[in-house]
This record gives sequence, C-alpha cells and structure tokens, in this order.
Amino acid sequence: MKVALGIDAAWTEKAPSGVALIADYGDGWNLVDVKASYAAFLGGSDAVPVLRHRGSIPDAKAIVETASAKAGASVDLVAIDMPLSMAPIVNRRTSDNMISAAYGSRHASTHTPSAARPGRLSDELRVGLDAVGYPLAVSAFGGQALIEVYAHPELMELTNADRRLPYKQSRIGKYWPDLVAGMRRHRLLEVWAEIIQQLDAEIKGVAAALSLPSVDARVYELKAFEYALDAVVCAWVGACALDGKAKPFGDRESAIWVPALR
Repeated sequence: MKVALGIDAAWTEKAPSGVALIADYGDGWNLVDVKASYAAFLGGSDAVPVLRHRGSIPDAKAIVETASAKAGASVDLVAIDMPLSMAPIVNRRTSDNMISAAYGSRHASTHTPSAARPGRLSDELRVGLDAVGYPLAVSAFGGQALIEVYAHPELMELTNADRRLPYKQSRIGKYWPDLVAGMRRHRLLEVWAEIIQQLDAEIKGVAAALSLPSVDARVYELKAFEYALDAVVCAWVGACALDGKAKPFGDRESAIWVPALR
C-alpha cells in the first residue's frame, strides 16, 4: 500500500492551498479526498471545491495526521508545489535554472522565488514536515519524504503537450485576447477537461470528484476548482516518484521532481 499527499501551496497567507490525497491499495491509485484549502481538508467539508476558500498558515502535523486517518495508513510522500530548500531561499536556485533550461523553450520556466515569497511559509512548512518524519528529498529516497513539484512541466508530461498548457483562470485574457469573455471560459474548461481525463486515467475517481464548473460560474468557484485540480497534479507526481517514475532536477540543496514517463 502506498499513500501520497499533494499540496498546491500558496506563496502567501492570504491565498488558499489545495490539498489532494491518493492511495494505492493494491489496485492502482485512487483519489481519497481533494479540497481547495487547508481548512476544508482538515475540517472535512463536503464542498468540493466551490466554497469561497480562505488562506491560512499550514499546520504540517495536523495535515499529515488528517491525511493518514482518511487514507487508513501513514502517508508515504508529500509533494508540494512551492519552492523548498535546505538553504535559505533568496533568489533563483539551481533547481529553478535546471527546470528552465529543460522546459523554458516550451514556456514552462519556473517563477523566481525570493526571501519574501514564499519566504517563511516555505521554511516553516519544510521544517514542520521534517519534524513529523518527512525530510526534503533532493535525490533518491527510501522512506517517507517530502518533494518539491512544479505543475507546468508536469502537466506537459501528463498530456504529452509540446508547450505549457493554458489552464490558469487568471490568465485567460492573455491566453485568448481575441475572444470574448464567454468563449475564453469555454476554452479554459476544455483545457481543464483534458487534464481531468488524463488524471482520471492515472488516478481512479478524479473525474467523479472534480466536476467541471459551469461557464458562468463565479470567479471564486473557478479559482477553487483550479486549486483542487493543481493539488491532484501534485499528488500524481508524488505517485510517480513513489513508483520510480519521476526524476529530480537540482542539487544538494533543492530539487524539483518531474515525471519521466517517456
């Protein structure tokens, strides 16, 4: 049995962080739970994922304990979409540069972290997870571990895309500037549907849990859906790492893990 926890971690305390839990009970990977914020995951809310979710400071111990209780077994790996490092993060890291070298021509370079963003959120989450048995893994690991992931190259590997997928709700005006607002949303939902189809083939239950929002959904509903979707992507990369199908890009201080499927 294997259990992976994925977190689409916000870089500020004001923004929500999606959380997804998956497990392989011997019949392949299954979605156990997915929520669009820490509070919803910890509180057991059934709303997936349309609530107006709030940001908060993550409690590493509570998140892991809740995930283990929901899965019925200890979490083996935590995969987080946020810059993580053994050393203080003040600028671009070797891992950022390596990902950008490999995927930059396909428009999937990393964002540049700083001492302020994600700042102490990253440090405290890494330290908190290390304290409960999940040290940051920058190379092959043999026990419980924490890994850093990054959605854009991973989604390209998942969908076999030639370039970064246009799936961020906040950027639809830049993706399709010549389309009216309603058509932009239709395009966004089409991209989300493709991602869900691919994820559902890897993790049973994703399509059932993540029903697409309507084209006239409120912005906060679209954002909540995106947080949950990103969390499932993180969990999937965790599953790939546990199955020996992911590789790290980085050095002894930090590494970003990307599925190596082909």
